[in-house]
Amino acid sequence: MFNKNIKLVLAILVFAFAIYQFIEGNIGNGIALIFLAGIFIFLYFKNEMILLAFLQLRKQNFDGAKKWLDKIKNPETALVQKQQGYYWYLHGLMNTQTNITQAEKYFKKAVKLGLSMSQDMAMAKLNLAGIAMTKRRKREAQMLLKEAQQLDKHNMLKDQIKMMKQQMKRV
Repeated sequence: MFNKNIKLVLAILVFAFAIYQFIEGNIGNGIALIFLAGIFIFLYFKNEMILLAFLQLRKQNFDGAKKWLDKIKNPETALVQKQQGYYWYLHGLMNTQTNITQAEKYFKKAVKLGLSMSQDMAMAKLNLAGIAMTKRRKREAQMLLKEAQQLDKHNMLKDQIKMMKQQMKRV
């Protein structure tokens, strides 16, 4: 909604006003304003449009997620690097059903930019392995699958990885 630099300026201004409120003796106002400044700082690191797109994807509403992502006009300047990774990650997830070539491009861009959670990185690499397997690139798929398995520290993708390995044996 706001540019990332505007969010920082707003956080600094609100924090400065909170300090002024403390000096004036209005402790409650100062505490409330510090929480408000914290919200702006949180939204600097976690873009609100990406958060809303994630919520739509959890509901399997791809059109709603695309609508929220389309509101980000220029992701290279409007988002920090990890947010750009999630921006392309979400685009890749939405395109896996329709256009796997485009999805592969988006996932590779997301992996290159980086994702903050290892589970998300494992999911991106698992999807890339599935796309590589579909395109008959078995060696690349095995390498990506091994990387995904290493990144999956909590074994949340264990069943999907196991199923993908079984499918690779058939190919």
